Amino acid sequence: MSNNHDINLLRSLAELLKEIINKPIQEKRRDLWSQLNSFELDRPLIYVRAFAFDEIFNPMDAKCSDPDYRQLELRLRMLLFRDTIGDDFIIEPWIIQNAVFTNPFGDCWGLSTNMTREGNDIKCAGFKPSLINEIDFSKMRLPCISVDEEKTAGLNDKLNSAIGDIIPVFINRKHYLASPNSGDISADLAKMRGMQELMLDAYDRPKWLHKVLAFMQGALLEIQSKTEASGDYNLATQDNQAMPYCRELNRPAISKSVKRNETWAFMAAQEFTGYSPEFFEEFMFNYQIPLLENFGMVSYGCCEDMTNNISIIKKLKNLRRIAITPYSDVKKCAEQIGGDYILSWRPNPSLMIATGLDEGAVRQHLRENFKILKQNHCRFDITLKDVETINRQPENVSKWVKIAREEIVNIF
Repeated sequence: MSNNHDINLLRSLAELLKEIINKPIQEKRRDLWSQLNSFELDRPLIYVRAFAFDEIFNPMDAKCSDPDYRQLELRLRMLLFRDTIGDDFIIEPWIIQNAVFTNPFGDCWGLSTNMTREGNDIKCAGFKPSLINEIDFSKMRLPCISVDEEKTAGLNDKLNSAIGDIIPVFINRKHYLASPNSGDISADLAKMRGMQELMLDAYDRPKWLHKVLAFMQGALLEIQSKTEASGDYNLATQDNQAMPYCRELNRPAISKSVKRNETWAFMAAQEFTGYSPEFFEEFMFNYQIPLLENFGMVSYGCCEDMTNNISIIKKLKNLRRIAITPYSDVKKCAEQIGGDYILSWRPNPSLMIATGLDEGAVRQHLRENFKILKQNHCRFDITLKDVETINRQPENVSKWVKIAREEIVNIF
């Protein structure tokens, strides 16, 4: 197929998406998220963060032949499907495209963090540790990832020439480790060291572990500082694992360089969920605090159990949102959070939608947890995430949202 065919297809999809972008509901959702994240909304909002899009539209069915156009086509199609879900997700009037980055060390820390995968379609992977001894530690390097300016400019021109007059494509030049969700120390360290080894280090080699942590913290702080100095933080690519709106910060927008303290940041330490609260604080959170305190607002927690760590993360002065996962004790977390922070409640996707939609079970689970959260005066959102499968029943995504909305009306 010719590039003209690709471009014509992309433009037709972009025109459809532009109609959705211009719907008044988008502005209404912006205001609702601003209210919620600033403690002004008494009812929860709904965010479907994941919905197994490959079961809705097979990537092999994409029509564009050019690889760059093909990726853009898939993103446009996914956003078009999002409009049918009916949750409170905001479809913004731009498309984010990452710059083309280079990495002279092969692996960003100078050591391997490569995944190993089995020869099947199961979505799991393992890591072969590369940080084993002092010699390996001496090989670690300050991550040096730079923008390939020529390739990035070419990609920018290519995508904006295709659809930029309909929906602008915004190039994200931010070093991925400058984002706290990627540069959390925890994930890369576990990949290099290994989970079992990392847990034993707190007992067997605490001084060595502190040395590794201090090195990684220092490197990430330098990356953040350089990113801010180069003007590569912006309002369009900030992240709080929801909609990054609140009254205290400027709204998301493209083409504006800002300081860290003008944006949201998200961070987690999923790999440390098996540590005691004391060890989590000593060997992880104390190293994360300096990486977070220069941002405007912070959302903390992803898939880990936060039940016993809430009192620790409360020490972060700019903390605003706390994630409560299926592994957490909702009642204990709600009692600790109350109305002091925004609670992001993540119901178990297996119970909600992954194995089919059992309406009775879904309603019962929502009611039970809504009552707990309401009794503790929590302001919260319901985030459906980690949905690896929808049992090949795409209609269940919007059905689940409809059920959640009905239960919200019943309780709130």
